[in-house]
Parts: sequence; C-alpha cells; structure tokens
Amino acid sequence: MSPQWCPGSMLTRQPTPDIFKCSNCGADVEIWSDEAVRRCQSCHKDVYRVSMEGSCLDWCHLAKECVGEVKYNQYGEMKAVLRKQTLLQAMEDYFGQDIKRIRHAKTVVSYAERILPETTGANPNVVIAAAVLHDIGIKNAETTHGSSAAQFQELEGPPVARDILVKLGYDEPFIAEVCDIVGHHHHPATEETVNFDVLYDSDLLTNIQESGKHEDTSSSGTGKSMAGTFRTEAGKRIADSDTARH
Repeated sequence: MSPQWCPGSMLTRQPTPDIFKCSNCGADVEIWSDEAVRRCQSCHKDVYRVSMEGSCLDWCHLAKECVGEVKYNQYGEMKAVLRKQTLLQAMEDYFGQDIKRIRHAKTVVSYAERILPETTGANPNVVIAAAVLHDIGIKNAETTHGSSAAQFQELEGPPVARDILVKLGYDEPFIAEVCDIVGHHHHPATEETVNFDVLYDSDLLTNIQESGKHEDTSSSGTGKSMAGTFRTEAGKRIADSDTARH
C-alpha cells in the first residue's frame, strides 16, 4: 500500500471535528482532530482537547512522507501543546488554591519557551515538564519539614513528580531525567545537561522578576542575582534585555 493512503494517518490528512465542553461556561466548542485548542465563542476562554490517542505518526519511519512535512510538524506541535497543558493541569490540581506557586511555575515555563529556541541540544519535552514540576515538592516540604528551603524542596519533589508523570504515561527514561532535575534544581553540579541549564536559567529569571531586583541581573556584571550565574547564552541575553528595560 502506498504510504499516502495509510489508514492510520487519516485523521491527520483528513481532519474531522469533535465537540468539547468549555469548562468555564459549558458551551460546546468544536475542535478539529488536527487541533489542540480552540477559543470558546461564548466566554473567550481557551478550550483544550481533553486527550489525544496515539498515532502511527509517533513511530512510523514513513510518517513524514505519508502526511507531508507541514502536517507532520503540525502534529508534533499539537502533541507538545497537549503535553504541556496536561502537565499544567496536574500541577494546578496538586497545588489547589496556592496561586503563588502556580503562577511561579507558569512563569518559569514561559521563560523556558523563550530560551529553548536559542539553545542547541535541549529537549523541549523534558525542559517543559521540569519547568512545570520543579517546585512540586514545596507542599510536602512545608508539611513534613516546616520549611520550603531549597534542600527540602529537592528532597520531596522527585516522588511527587514521578507519581504525576507515571499517571500521565511517560516512560521511565523521561521520568528519571525530569526527577533528577527536580531533585537538585537549586544546586547545579559541575557538569550538567543542557536541559538542566535551561530550567535553571528559567527559574533564576523568574525569581529575579518576582523579587524586582533587576539591577543585578546583567551578564556584564556579576550575574549572581538571587541564585547564581546564568548557564545559557539565551538566559544571559534575556537578563540583559530585562535590565535595560528597567
């Protein structure tokens, strides 16, 4: 059978609409099978596809040839959006009414998304998962140790992160790397992965933003505001840019 007629890729080549309920107002929202999100016409909130079943595009070596490069890339972007949204929802469910921690995690994600395109070799899926979950140990740290100090966050974070990632169906190598980053995200080793470096700089930029201490962030200066030196060129550039604006 010619690859262009593979039945497994039909929903990508010939999208069909599905109906989802807006969680904010209850209105029906039409999301096509090649889309991750649509804006609700009633309340203007984003509505995400609840989940996405596996596709032969995830593993077939002829996938790009089968559906074409544009559709193949669109499918990858859609999967990334849904992965991020599912992780964010799990994090929000875990923190509940702790708006401060939820907002912090989302800001770290936004900085990571600025650093990633400029950082060769980084895995966006690992970095975004680590960004969402890096402080997930705070609640247990405060409950068990009476403190949210860095060492307690790092001690309590990996088991919670692992539980979330297992429930969401991630494989063991992925879980192990994310948990390793969560387990020492305040304390870089002498040699670190580029994924760690992106997360570290994203967290550092967020802490600087939240503290309002922009005067010490320039990479041309000490570069040691809040938590340490920047580890990526993009992180340094963003810090310099933010310093110039303030």
